[in-house]
Amino acid sequence: MRGNDAIAQILKAEGTENLFCFPDNQLIHACAAAGIRPLMSRTERATVNMADGYTRMLNGRRNGVVVTQAGPGIENAYGGIAHAYADNVPMLVLPGGTSTRRTASHPDYMAPVHYAGITKWSAQINRGDRISEFMRRAHTFLRTGRGAPVLLEVPSDVADGDVGESVDYRPVSGIRGAGDPADVRGAVTALLAAKRPVIFAGQGVLWAEASDQLVELAELLDAPVATTTSGKSAFPENHALALGAAARTQTKMAHDFLHNADAVFAIGSSLTTNLASMRIPGGKVMVQSTVDELDLNKDHHLDHAILGDSQLVLTQMIEEVQTQAGAEGKRGGGASVEVKAARDEFDEEWAPLRTSDETPLNPYRIMWDLLQTVDQDMTTITHDSGHPRDQLVPTWEATVPHSYLGWGNSTQLGYSLGLVLGAKVAAPERTMINIMGDAAIGMAGMDIETGVRLKIPVLTVVLNNSVLSGYPARYKAAVERYGFTELYGDYATLAQSLGAYGERVHQPGEIVPSIKRALAEMETGRPAVLEFMTKEENTLAVY
Repeated sequence: MRGNDAIAQILKAEGTENLFCFPDNQLIHACAAAGIRPLMSRTERATVNMADGYTRMLNGRRNGVVVTQAGPGIENAYGGIAHAYADNVPMLVLPGGTSTRRTASHPDYMAPVHYAGITKWSAQINRGDRISEFMRRAHTFLRTGRGAPVLLEVPSDVADGDVGESVDYRPVSGIRGAGDPADVRGAVTALLAAKRPVIFAGQGVLWAEASDQLVELAELLDAPVATTTSGKSAFPENHALALGAAARTQTKMAHDFLHNADAVFAIGSSLTTNLASMRIPGGKVMVQSTVDELDLNKDHHLDHAILGDSQLVLTQMIEEVQTQAGAEGKRGGGASVEVKAARDEFDEEWAPLRTSDETPLNPYRIMWDLLQTVDQDMTTITHDSGHPRDQLVPTWEATVPHSYLGWGNSTQLGYSLGLVLGAKVAAPERTMINIMGDAAIGMAGMDIETGVRLKIPVLTVVLNNSVLSGYPARYKAAVERYGFTELYGDYATLAQSLGAYGERVHQPGEIVPSIKRALAEMETGRPAVLEFMTKEENTLAVY
């Protein structure tokens, strides 16, 4: 047995069904022989993005596995892996490598060295008889603690070398930890004492599959719930206590309740302040629960902290609330009435844009009509960076876990297409949609063909305003003299040329019919692209 065959057998034992790859690497053929389906995109970055979306939809129960060739292949993958690291997505990356006899010989690209800063663990499998050891440790790191990519370089002599007749390997499980009971007790006491508590839920709730526990605790505390961008869908936004997302853009109720709260409980959130987040004002009792001590006391001084898996910690807190405040806690205390009033005010404020009949089309009208047309519970939607993200975050109502794939810690244009393709592989029963601007499709549009070739029917919505939204005002002199933010393209025709269904839409009355036509095409296994000709809409939900 060769090294590549041993790796393929281990991946199969760990439940790997799909291999996200870009040739040339003989490990791809070994995995195919072992019954693992190779899925190749048009670029290495898109390959990584697909593994990312696949992993998210499965909560890391099965991690996306990426295989690239040595040198240029793994070099090109850097952006996608950096993005996965920023968004805490665990995936296994297995690049080829030059022979161990050539390690560190210029111009050899030493992937373990260059990837050390954007992986949880980055190493070289330096001997064939250590393959099981390295793969065992890799899967342990992938399934334990904060999510992040793990990279193992496979040198050519290890890949091709003889490792014996069989491989000694048993699948490994992740390790979860609960919170210190004293920390849980103190946190619950503080939250029960608060008059206006708010829960701020992050992506850790999704990874831990803890949405049911989050709903139960929110009702027991009578505490409204806001989410981060990446945590959006962790709490059902049609629930009476739902505030929506609080990010760079946010719902009015999320903004107002977080500002007026006297206590905030962040669960599964790093409480990081960046361009994609909303900084929580000071002067509140701050409680945080996370799996990683590096998150604690970072951007906020904490009054109480709990280290532990979100599902286990929420279960502990539910039990502690019932111990301190009785079986019903503060359930039905009246917070939902305030939330409804705030939601009604927000909906009334944004109704004119959501129902606008103007042409070029208003992007809020497109997103609103899309929301009314699809089955929300069976749809997963994501966005690209910039205005598509900023407009969708407060507009879309996410009703079940992973009905929204939110991101923004890294904001690489074009990410959403690979993400939604991988998500569809993981959950073929769901309708998958990504929304891109015309700049983003310029970065990734050729991977529409990936969906066609692999029969992955997703809907790509292109908001084409022929300009880099938000940028002209920053570069006024350059724009006036050279017009360098203007963009040109017929993306519906591009989609058709790549084998997808493509349609360009100009009139508001055609938005819903075009969506229905696209969904019907997707039922046949064909990806669809709807190109909506839009205005440059710079009105954002920033309060």
